[in-house]
Amino acid sequence: MMCLAPLPCIHLVTRDAAASGRVVLLASGLHFGLRVWRDADSLLSELDPDSTGAVLLELAGAGSELALLDRLGSLGVDLPVIVLSRDATVDLCRQAFKAGAREFLPLPAAEDSLPEVLRKAVGQHVLERQRLQRSRHARSLYTRLSEREREVLGLVVAGLTNKEIARALAVSPRTVEVHRARLAGKLETDSLAQLVRQYADLVDEDARRPDLVCGQAWAAPLAILARRPA
Repeated sequence: MMCLAPLPCIHLVTRDAAASGRVVLLASGLHFGLRVWRDADSLLSELDPDSTGAVLLELAGAGSELALLDRLGSLGVDLPVIVLSRDATVDLCRQAFKAGAREFLPLPAAEDSLPEVLRKAVGQHVLERQRLQRSRHARSLYTRLSEREREVLGLVVAGLTNKEIARALAVSPRTVEVHRARLAGKLETDSLAQLVRQYADLVDEDARRPDLVCGQAWAAPLAILARRPA
């Protein structure tokens, strides 16, 4: 079965596809795409690093196939790897996890648990990729803000009211309202909670930059909060 984007795909790497018939049957019943590869080179020659899914890596003996995990990492591929072994040992299991495997399943004993392990691994990978895409998009929007807009955002994230922000920046509350409205539009947010959730970390990164020229404004929240009545 060929994988059709954006359907997550399970990649089974095995030297003996005929002997892996039960694994193929279980994996193909999960409504994901499924491709079977005879070795790591075949997989890597066609793998799309932006795809979602999981890798099923079946070991044949001492575990030399585990080198695939390093190769995936060097290529920036973050697909979770589930290692299968018909000659499982504690040492082989330890090697697999040390190499970065998400799970290690001895066969045939753990065959029945394979569908649930795959569903969980693929589901987590899809969520991780979605979070990464949202983070990249947020960073892209953040870079478009002016210096003043970043100042206002930092004070908003710090929890200051419009009046407190106005005093910190020596502007009118109405000017702060205008800046906040522009921030909501530029950053594609419709609530304060969303604004803080998506941009607080970026504000913190900016505050740690040694070349930041608005240090006095960033320090203002602490001074203002200290003057608040108990």
